Amino acid sequence: MQRTSDINVVETRPLPSPAALITEVAKSEAQADFVTRSRQDIHRLIFTDDRRLLLIVGPCSIHDVDAGREYARRLAALALEVSDRVMIVMRVYFEKPRTTVGWKGLIMDPHLDGSNDIAAGLRIARGFLRDVLDLGLPTATELLDPITPQYIADLICWSAIGARTAESQTHRQMASGLSMPIGIKNGTDGSVQTAINAILAASRPQTFLGINLSGAASAVVTAGNPNCHIVLRGGSSGPNYSPAHIARTEQQLETAGLMKSILVDCSHDNSAKKPERQPEVMRELMAQISTGNASIMGAMIESNLLAGGQPFPQPPGRLRRGVSITDPCIDWKTTESLVREVHAGLAGRFP
Repeated sequence: MQRTSDINVVETRPLPSPAALITEVAKSEAQADFVTRSRQDIHRLIFTDDRRLLLIVGPCSIHDVDAGREYARRLAALALEVSDRVMIVMRVYFEKPRTTVGWKGLIMDPHLDGSNDIAAGLRIARGFLRDVLDLGLPTATELLDPITPQYIADLICWSAIGARTAESQTHRQMASGLSMPIGIKNGTDGSVQTAINAILAASRPQTFLGINLSGAASAVVTAGNPNCHIVLRGGSSGPNYSPAHIARTEQQLETAGLMKSILVDCSHDNSAKKPERQPEVMRELMAQISTGNASIMGAMIESNLLAGGQPFPQPPGRLRRGVSITDPCIDWKTTESLVREVHAGLAGRFP
């Protein structure tokens, strides 16, 4: 009989079940309590009159866990310093969507050598998330593969659905079952309606194919996620954070019956993919906030120990420590200065 399946599959490698990995790299009671409190705090920032600003800050992706831990230690100290007006959540991104091909993130290729040791990547990811939480720093990531959440979602305080996947039914269904607040980005073409449709879909009950904690194929039935909001990141038509863009987004959200709660990504097309422009975008947002805008509840900044990016693939031993191998970032000095500037600029919100 002619073979009709798996014709292009070279190998299948068994992975530990989510339950087995969660037991092996277990969270502590203190970590679980902190994740719960952080999610509740983020909910208040999105949906209530909490006047603090949500800042999601950190590397475009984690590829060097030692450098990542150093960054987290610095960010945790800064977060404590500004906590009365700003809630800082660290970007801990382990999965990277690729336009064609390229490094797909620490979970998929943790050794940076094309060996694609996913089992090791999942273990490293859980260990790194625990380290960040132990610093008192909430965690944020983009969930790309619909199986990944079963392995790491219990350690995540906020997640993103990216511009490439906001229109994906699979990701809208996945978001409907996730336990943390979700930021859904506008489409790569700049379409805000794409994100609004995704928020509406994710807020409703869904049933879809997935796996359970034992790793068995399952029909996953969700109640819907009420904690979804929009993220403006610009698009092929240009940036979308100006007062006119914000006002238009507010109107679209109101028409859809959604809370006028907007987080702006200072990177990507909002900065014309020039990382050094991120502070400029942040300052323009602060100008809108200072004149009374109440719908801008947060911002996202791509930041690393050192500025810029470096080409990859290349031998891991040649990589410069603290420099992104995905999107270029601003450096720590610029980040620290900008966060303090934002904190000072929010003084008027706290009479």
